[in-house]
Amino acid sequence: MSWKEAAEPVLSRMPVVERPAGHVPFRRKLTWTAGILVVYFFLTNINPFGLAVGQGSDFFGQFRSVLAGSSGSLLQVGIGPIVTASIVLQLLGGANLLGLDTDDPRDQVLYQGLQKLLVIIVTALTAAPMVFTGQFLPADPAVGQALGIGTFGVKSLIFAQIFVGGVLLLFMDEIVSKWGVGSGVGLFIIAAVSQQIVGGFFSFSALGAPGFFANWYSIATGGTQLGSPFTSAGLESLLFEPGNILALFTTVFIFGIVVYAESVRVEIPLSHARVKGARGRFPVKLIYASVLPMILVRALQANIQFVGQLLSSQWAGMPSWLGVYGEQGQPTSGLFYYLNPIQQPEQWMWFRGAATGEPWMIAVRLAIDLTFMIVGGAIFAIFWVETTGMGPEATAKQIQNSGMQIPGFRRNPQVVEKVMERYIPQVTVIGGALVGFLAVMANLLGTIGSVSGTGLLLAVSITYKLYEEIAEEQLMEMHPMMRQMFGNK
Repeated sequence: MSWKEAAEPVLSRMPVVERPAGHVPFRRKLTWTAGILVVYFFLTNINPFGLAVGQGSDFFGQFRSVLAGSSGSLLQVGIGPIVTASIVLQLLGGANLLGLDTDDPRDQVLYQGLQKLLVIIVTALTAAPMVFTGQFLPADPAVGQALGIGTFGVKSLIFAQIFVGGVLLLFMDEIVSKWGVGSGVGLFIIAAVSQQIVGGFFSFSALGAPGFFANWYSIATGGTQLGSPFTSAGLESLLFEPGNILALFTTVFIFGIVVYAESVRVEIPLSHARVKGARGRFPVKLIYASVLPMILVRALQANIQFVGQLLSSQWAGMPSWLGVYGEQGQPTSGLFYYLNPIQQPEQWMWFRGAATGEPWMIAVRLAIDLTFMIVGGAIFAIFWVETTGMGPEATAKQIQNSGMQIPGFRRNPQVVEKVMERYIPQVTVIGGALVGFLAVMANLLGTIGSVSGTGLLLAVSITYKLYEEIAEEQLMEMHPMMRQMFGNK
């Protein structure tokens, strides 16, 4: 008996959001998308019952813009389990260890069920150490005494709430993918990043740290003195806090470069085999695999650091070569220090006196982070293209099935595949490496709202693609024949 036959009774019975039986009107799709977004913000503002609010630490704080969610809320784990499960499945699928044919409906059901099962398992494995170690989500002893269940009972209650929140996020993502516009993961990332950026621009002292406009209002009214920009102290105040000009420049630059990169493409001419004069183009964009593979890279780094945090808190005799952790729970030396990505300018600018470690240690850490992001971005981009049906072979089949062909070439999938192999693999690697490089550069210079470079790249790119999908949906709504041409009912 193969593993598929043994697991089919379980995987085929996993809860699933039913696909719409027919065409979903565009307005209804927008309604579902907006509704899920409201539910997401609602859940991020609910604290689990029994949690000691204001205590504990948020390890995922530096990864929040990538993993979404909110610290101390029902969505504590964010989309981390979904991304981690995707990494595992992509690696297994890329190595052909699953033996699943995604073109077979039976194997599709098994794949989707396996993905859900992995997400549920990873959600439990992620939430359990956060709750039961007491370091990230400490329980309120008073609640345990009042209910008579003790501290462990309160922790179990918090774990159940966090677990349910993670599972809810999984099905919210599925609802958006089937009934809304875009994907739920992309929508949650946009929401998390936008919230940070808006706060970085418009927050004021009463809400915590003042934002960009509040700082410059204080500067304009004389409440804050910048000093002369021709002095080192004045220039530093202008570029960093309170002026924050460098962060503004980086934010605008990333917005511009991503929009420009999305428009850079190689267009392969196509013509319809039966309808004369019907022509089109197949665009191979510079960022062909999108920036979503960066989520996988950052999630892998987050999981590595999470393991380091757990070892540090639970293993009193952990060797110093593995990692030495400071008061704020961040590594100051050792292996986990060098594997910890640089997220803010203060973490590498030793000349400002805020960075941890000697200059050579910071240089090694930066080199490892840059290599990890560039190489990891290229590798995960290749996996992403091959597993999402964007590779040369799958693209050739799509063009063949649509009735199109490349002018001057025989109407044969193998011929079209060879043409696609001239562009897609090279562009995939270049685009993945470019996105990784831009993410590191944005982290080094800083952004408005302290959004990570990867989070900002993801938000801009996903928003751009969401705009394209909305435009396509509107076009199909205006011209129903377009739905049949693209295979949509």
